Amino acid sequence: MVNLNAEMLAGASIAAQRAAYFARNNPNVAAAVNALVSNAVGTGIKPRSKHPDPAVRDALHALWERWERVADASGRAGGFYAQQALAVRAMIEGGESFARLRARLPEDGLPVPLQVELISRDQVPSTQWQEIRPGNPVRAGIEFDTLGRRVAFWVLPFNPNDPTMPVLAPTWEPKRVPAEDMLHLFRELVENQLRGLSWLAPILLRVKELDQYEDAALVRAKVAAMLAGFIMNKDDANPAWQPPANAETPTLEPGVLVPLNPGESVEFTNPPDDKNYDPFTKNHMRAIAVGIGATYFQVSGDLKDANYSSLRGGLVEFRRSVEQLQHLTIIPQFCDPVWRRFVTLAVLSGAIDAPDFFRDPEPYLSAEWLPPAFDWVDPLKDVRAEVEAIEAKLKSRAQSVAERGYDVETLDSQIAADVQREQRLGLPPTAKAGGVSEMRIPPEETPSEETPANG
Repeated sequence: MVNLNAEMLAGASIAAQRAAYFARNNPNVAAAVNALVSNAVGTGIKPRSKHPDPAVRDALHALWERWERVADASGRAGGFYAQQALAVRAMIEGGESFARLRARLPEDGLPVPLQVELISRDQVPSTQWQEIRPGNPVRAGIEFDTLGRRVAFWVLPFNPNDPTMPVLAPTWEPKRVPAEDMLHLFRELVENQLRGLSWLAPILLRVKELDQYEDAALVRAKVAAMLAGFIMNKDDANPAWQPPANAETPTLEPGVLVPLNPGESVEFTNPPDDKNYDPFTKNHMRAIAVGIGATYFQVSGDLKDANYSSLRGGLVEFRRSVEQLQHLTIIPQFCDPVWRRFVTLAVLSGAIDAPDFFRDPEPYLSAEWLPPAFDWVDPLKDVRAEVEAIEAKLKSRAQSVAERGYDVETLDSQIAADVQREQRLGLPPTAKAGGVSEMRIPPEETPSEETPANG
């Protein structure tokens, strides 16, 4: 059995380049990548501190909101949540993405002296295999200690594939960056995996074949739609009908009149209609969707034969895989290290008062990450099921709120503020007091489960 590391190091870069090409030029692959990124990150996976003191939690959240907007080391205005989307997109297309935690000086004027720099996968050369010091091997650009732990990454200062960057030889030497300052985001497929593999690798051949098939079908349709006239020369002695000696062979174009020499005639091929076009393309599109981890309708945009049951069934499985990606890959590899470094530098710089931090830092460093909420096909049915689950004590209200991407304390504060404003202005209450059990859900007026989605 071939080792996965050997296979990836031999072809991962080529697969990443081809995947990036299709992600930019193939509409179905672009739709699949966009669907994965928008569902996994959305408007951002946001932290909520687990510190037991509400005042400390509020201070950390307020400081994070100020810092997040200036977290990008490149100066772009998107902030850390935009970096999440870029990092996840790079991981899907190229198999992995890197980021570096950059400490800043106090005179830089940041709320916390920290910024995050995204790094291309090509800036960590996979060809770095030499031993830097005895017992410290560098494998695929990653340095390991004698216990097999990652202790450093060897990083180029620029992307070697960017033609606008300087080409001075000294600047292209990889530099050692401690592992605690580097974030390596990739989906692990086997144990001891060194680098990531493009998520598009299983579908690259099918995408290419489908493109070729659609190109051939398009050419056939164009030829079949051509209307051309032919001028027949029935007078051998008429020189006006003789074409020049260097005349090129005429080609079919819309509305063209093509002269023919004496004795020549035209026979048209009559290719039959391709009755297998729809089932062939749908079969390939389903394989592409399965291979990349999206649903068929997300890849194709085809909702013709969809109904409530099929849409919900597909989304349940898709969202289960997205939640696994969020909680087992994105949050532990990318989000949580940023939060822990943010809190540490906030305390060291005096941006937040934490006198007991060094005695017990974990309450400050612990955070719960709230991914964006999923919108279902029929929100009414889902809200009713959620209310019944809370009333039956099968889940807590805090858990339900967190699953929707909100913090229960923030939500309760907003609800209390709404009630106070209604009372102050003399407005009728929007709902009866008493909690979830008093919620009034309107009667169901949704179509049957087998009603087509476009009906």
